[in-house]
Amino acid sequence: MADGRHSARGRSEKSTAASRALANEERLRALGEAVDRRAGVTPKKTRHKGTRRRRYVIISGIVVAGLLVALIGGGYLYAQWRFSQISKVNVAGEVARLPGQPFNILSIGSDSRAGLTGLVARQSGATTGQAAGQRSDVVKIMHVDPTAGTITILSIPRDTMVTLLANQSLFGRFNRINVNYGNGPSLLAQTITANFGIPISHVVQVNFAGLINAADAVGGVYLDFPYPAKDPYSGLKIPHAGCQLVTGFQALAVARSRHYYWYQNGQWNYDVTSDFGRIQRQNAFLRALLSRVKSIYNPLTLNSFLSKIPQGITLDQNFSLNELIGLAIKFHNLNPNAMKTFTLPTIGATSSVGDVQFVQEPAAQQMLTSIFGSELMRPTNPPPNTALQTPMPPVIPVTTTTVATHHSTTSAGSTSGAHATTTTTQPPEGLQYFDPVPCTP
Repeated sequence: MADGRHSARGRSEKSTAASRALANEERLRALGEAVDRRAGVTPKKTRHKGTRRRRYVIISGIVVAGLLVALIGGGYLYAQWRFSQISKVNVAGEVARLPGQPFNILSIGSDSRAGLTGLVARQSGATTGQAAGQRSDVVKIMHVDPTAGTITILSIPRDTMVTLLANQSLFGRFNRINVNYGNGPSLLAQTITANFGIPISHVVQVNFAGLINAADAVGGVYLDFPYPAKDPYSGLKIPHAGCQLVTGFQALAVARSRHYYWYQNGQWNYDVTSDFGRIQRQNAFLRALLSRVKSIYNPLTLNSFLSKIPQGITLDQNFSLNELIGLAIKFHNLNPNAMKTFTLPTIGATSSVGDVQFVQEPAAQQMLTSIFGSELMRPTNPPPNTALQTPMPPVIPVTTTTVATHHSTTSAGSTSGAHATTTTTQPPEGLQYFDPVPCTP
C-alpha cells in the first residue's frame, strides 16, 4: 500500500510539473505571436514534437559583475507595463542595431547607493561622504550574436588608462576609464568606441540597489565557496564553506569584492589579484543569477521578479520591449556556463594618477578582433602606452582564430598585512581555486 501511495503521488507531481511547463511554453509562444502581430508579421504554423519541456526567460543585457536585466511576462500588455517602469536614459553615439547582426551592450555597474535604505545603506557606506556621485566599478561589454546564438562578455578593468574625450582640464589627457562615468553613460560609451573601436548599440546601468533587487527577486543565488571568505571593504562574510544561498547585501558584497580573503590551513589568505579577481567573481555571480532566472516557473515568483527588476536599473531609451522579447525567444535555452568571458589584456604600472593598467598590445587587439570581428572599427583616439604615447593598434586579420593570451601570471599569495588597491600583474583568465562557483543545492 505504501508503495502504491508513493507511486501515485509521484505520478501526480510529475503530471503537475509537466502541466506547468506546458502552460509556460504556451504563454511564451503567445507572447511571441503578439510581437509578430504588432510588427505586421503573419505567424507560421509549426509542429511540436511530443511534450518536450522548454525553459524560457525574456532577457535584456546586464551585465552585470554585471549583470542581465530580465523580463518574464505572462502577456504582452503586462510586460509592457512592467517595462515602462524601468528608467530610461538617452545615450549619445549609439550605433543602430541591424536585424540578425551581432551587436554590443555596454553594461555598467555603478557604485551609486541611490535607493538603499536602513542597514543595507549603512553597510554599503551610503551615509558617508565616499558615497557621493557615481563611478563605474564594472565595465563589461556583452557581444550578442543572434545568428550564432552566442553571448561573449569582455570586461575592461576600471583602472585601465584611456585617452579622454572631455573633462581634460579636470582629469588630464589620460586617466582611468571610470572617470568618464561621473556625468552619465554617454561619455563612457563614446570613450570606449574612440579608444577601442567597439560600436555600442545599447547600454544597461545597474547600481547597488539594482543588483540586490535582481538577486532577491529570484530568491538569491547559489554559490559554492570552497573556503570561508570575507572582504572587510565590501562587507562580505561567508562563515562556512559549501554550496549556499546568497541573498540581499551579501549578494552585493560578493559582486563588489576586490579585497577578498579566504580561510585555509588555519589562516586568512589575501587575493592579490584585486580588480581582476573581482571581475572573475562577478562573472561567476552572473552565471549563478542567470541559472536562477531560467528556473523560475511560479507565477507569484515571476510577478515578484518583474516588480523588483525596475528598481536600480536603467536602460537606454532605444532599447525596446519588442527587442527584449525577441532576444528572450532567441536565447531562452542559453546555458550560462557556455558564455565566454574575457578580460582586456593590460600591464600594471604607476603613473601620475596612481597605480593603473595600460592596454597591452598586440594582445589586446588580437582579443578584440577575435571577439568583435569585422564590426570592430579603427579607433579615433587610441589609449596611451606606458610611455604615454598613443600609437594606433596593429591591424589583425579578421580571419584569425587566435585568442589573445594574457601577458603574465600571478599566484594568489598569502598575506594578512597591508595591501595595494590594485594589482600590477594580470592573472590568467578564470576563477582561482579559492573563488566561489555556481552550484545546485
